[in-house]
Amino acid sequence: MRFQLTEDQRALQAGVRELLDRRFGAEALRAAVDEPGLDRALWRELGAAGFFALRLPEADGGVGLGLPEAVLAFEEAGRALLPGPLTATHLAAGSVPGAATGETVVTAPDGGLVEWLAWADVVLGDADGAVPLRSLDPLTPLHRVAHQGEADPLAVLLAAAEQLGTATRACELAVQHARTREQFGQPVGAFQAVKHLCADMLVRAETARAAVYAAAVTEDPADIAAARLLADEAAVRGTRDCLQVHGGMGFTWECEVHLHLKRAWARSQRGGGITESEEVLAADLVA
Repeated sequence: MRFQLTEDQRALQAGVRELLDRRFGAEALRAAVDEPGLDRALWRELGAAGFFALRLPEADGGVGLGLPEAVLAFEEAGRALLPGPLTATHLAAGSVPGAATGETVVTAPDGGLVEWLAWADVVLGDADGAVPLRSLDPLTPLHRVAHQGEADPLAVLLAAAEQLGTATRACELAVQHARTREQFGQPVGAFQAVKHLCADMLVRAETARAAVYAAAVTEDPADIAAARLLADEAAVRGTRDCLQVHGGMGFTWECEVHLHLKRAWARSQRGGGITESEEVLAADLVA
């Protein structure tokens, strides 16, 4: 069966991208790296746009959409490197007052880690004895907790959607650079090695897209685990390959490529890490 996004879904995706391009573009991203912190005004604007209340019923003040629409929104958030405990706040929209509107910032332990603990108004779960970590990603402050907990499949899928957004953005950045950067009198994209890198990035991203979108429809734990594994691979390998296309320039603070790589690494530790998803998928295959 062939799945296509509806006009409403495409409009939602375009609307979220437009909001993030306007509100969290390149200058805002650079400012966030230079002075880390949670932008409360942006958080409330996301709430006003319905980002956190997408799956909340209209009768409860939400948008009344489903998991596929939430996945599209989180894909755009990953593409834009939007910082903050997005997943925890989104999942708490129906239970924590103010989460749906962005007035309340919610975080929760996930895979033994807690994101944005110092900035959160509400912490769901046991975060006693949390120890601050030096995060590889400058836009994701982390604490470690002793209690691992069981991964929420919805949280895993939304993280996979963010990874998909990063994989897509990495492919875009690599192709753009390959077309404009010249060596030996021609664009570097004319060289076969660079062509192969870009082609592999696209294949991994589109394979992950099919898996993530399908898992959003079925909501099956095994489908979610498979989507997570493919999205993690697409994001981590894609950003590494994008870094190769950019050469030394990709490591500079002026370039966003290394930020996508670091965020992809940080996200891959959510939900118990890749191993937990591998165990879920293996158990389903054996059964």
